[in-house]
Amino acid sequence: MTRKEADQTAGPIEELTRRAEQVEDGPVIFEPMRSGIDEIDRISQVFEGRAAELTANLAAEREFASDASHQLRTPLTALLMRLDEISMSDDIEQIHEEATVGIAQVERLTTVVDKLLQRARESPSGPLPTISLDSVIAELQREWQPAFAGARRSVKVSGERGLQVVASRNGLSQILATLLENTLQHGTGTVEVMARRNGPSVVVEVSDQGKGVDPAIAPHIFKRRVSTGGTGLGLALARDLAGANGGRLELRSAQPAVFALFLSEGEAAPSALHLPGV
Repeated sequence: MTRKEADQTAGPIEELTRRAEQVEDGPVIFEPMRSGIDEIDRISQVFEGRAAELTANLAAEREFASDASHQLRTPLTALLMRLDEISMSDDIEQIHEEATVGIAQVERLTTVVDKLLQRARESPSGPLPTISLDSVIAELQREWQPAFAGARRSVKVSGERGLQVVASRNGLSQILATLLENTLQHGTGTVEVMARRNGPSVVVEVSDQGKGVDPAIAPHIFKRRVSTGGTGLGLALARDLAGANGGRLELRSAQPAVFALFLSEGEAAPSALHLPGV
């Protein structure tokens, strides 16, 4: 290579080095360059592709962090309310009952963390189990009762009993907890949780007696960052969880607000055979 050729190459290499050094942590921006020298331009293209990859990874990590913080916030809020009840009670029997529910909440929170870690590792999951819808709703009703009682409101459960649904217990709990938290923050009056069959599906409707959802927001209620005062993540996450559990979550009515969760109906477990004298 002649001195002239070396000088012609040195300039683009220095410029490429400068642009590479300017790449910072998020968003990762690399300004591509076209020097007319094939080798340098190929290196520039590699940098450009790598910068785009890093930007996508960074965006995914930030979205995961936002999702994780919200999924942890709801069970932590419920647990905090339970601990408040314990701290204000002198009744040993009530304290024991509240502590038992609190332990169950901690166990569910642990499951949430495990699921988040599984998602971060992109581990494959097995088939969804069949679970009792009644037991999930009853557990959530106990957990949220103190909060609704403090707001002088109540949760009424109605509809068909004994329904089985195909879903992750933790996922279903998170979806319904998000809907209860949403109506506690934005609704008024009695909250009704009604379950019924709907063809091959089971639908759980959550409604209250409030004004409902602003018509301007209603068409976008499940989009991220659309919020009526919260983080703007809860309903979007609940919808994603519904999809991950083979179902769907929709706003059936805006005024009054009625959210409907559709899940596949599962087959009830066969009854155990009881022999005389056993």
